[in-house]
Amino acid sequence: MGAIGPKNRTSKARRNKRKANWKLTAPSLAKCSKCGALIMPHRVCKECGTYNKRQVVKVEEE
Repeated sequence: MGAIGPKNRTSKARRNKRKANWKLTAPSLAKCSKCGALIMPHRVCKECGTYNKRQVVKVEEE
């Protein structure tokens, strides 16, 4: 019989340290085509409520 699984159990701290280091780059930002605010790509603009040059969400002004 050969060894199939891991020899010792990995602690939660060691596992979480390893899993925490995969996302190191900042999210890419694009400019809104209507108001020019920085937004994440393929998302509705929080400033003016547009997506793909169309009004999608009604934004209340303060």
